Amino acid sequence: MKNKIFCVALVAVLSGLSFSTQAEPAGKVPRIGFLLDGSRSLNSTRIESFRQGLRDLGYVEGKNINLEYRYVEGRSERRPELAKDLVRLKVDIIVVSSDLAARAVMKSTATIPIVMASIGNPNGIIASLARPGGNITGLTNYSSELVGKRLDLLKEVVPKVSRFAFLNSTESASGKSMFKDAQVAAQALGIKLQLIEIKTNNPDIDDAFRGMVKERIGAFSTTQNPLISFHRKKIFELADRNRMPAMYPEQEWAYDGGLMSYGANQVDLYRRAAVYVDKILKGAKPADLPVEQPMKFELIINLKTAKQIGLTIPPNVLARADRVIR
Repeated sequence: MKNKIFCVALVAVLSGLSFSTQAEPAGKVPRIGFLLDGSRSLNSTRIESFRQGLRDLGYVEGKNINLEYRYVEGRSERRPELAKDLVRLKVDIIVVSSDLAARAVMKSTATIPIVMASIGNPNGIIASLARPGGNITGLTNYSSELVGKRLDLLKEVVPKVSRFAFLNSTESASGKSMFKDAQVAAQALGIKLQLIEIKTNNPDIDDAFRGMVKERIGAFSTTQNPLISFHRKKIFELADRNRMPAMYPEQEWAYDGGLMSYGANQVDLYRRAAVYVDKILKGAKPADLPVEQPMKFELIINLKTAKQIGLTIPPNVLARADRVIR
């Protein structure tokens, strides 16, 4: 009889424990918003790197973290509304892919933390690298010396060329800032550097190249502006047609058919962005997290493209390449 009473009591206790466990509300699964310039396909490698960074930190998408993606698709007018859409969803953090995306989100919220995955010149977005302030932090892929180094490498490849262009879009304030830095380097190299801008509304890449040909431009470099990046295939086509050597800002450009690229490893930066997301989810304030700058830059050279435009890359430049595409 005593054993029977004990068993009934034990069942009652266990039932009570089971009920209390089920009655507890499940922990909230954080939701991360992504505002990405360009298309899904153009961002696929970077997004996968970010997701791998999350997995390395113990996050499993759909289980203990959720991701919401919004793509600008080369249509700048969509950016503000996409930013507002993520704010309306009340996501916990918004990750942005450009200074333009950062500015759009900052206009929509002053409270939701913003993580810059990899943006150009952050002037006007953060107070300082050490203490960004506000609700934003993350990573930048820019340094004032970087644009000068790109011109220097391009000049080594085409030493007889004295007229260069800097391809930017009219929407990019950071691109204009980069052009000023590039002008300083151009003067030191003894070359003339001309700003060629593509209109944000109804971009005409053909017209930009007609202008470069008319001005007898012999080579050009580009900004990391989203609009420019979105039209990279058209830029490759026209650069090849006009046999115009070019230096691009990101590895994907060289992998996709551009002649050369020199810049930070974007895949690594997006993986690092996951670390910022993790820190903020664990209670860190964006204003107190220093903005990281890349420590290593990679030179990629596409010899297939060099052959197409009849260009020989000097051996001393090839020797410094981190990767050569043959």
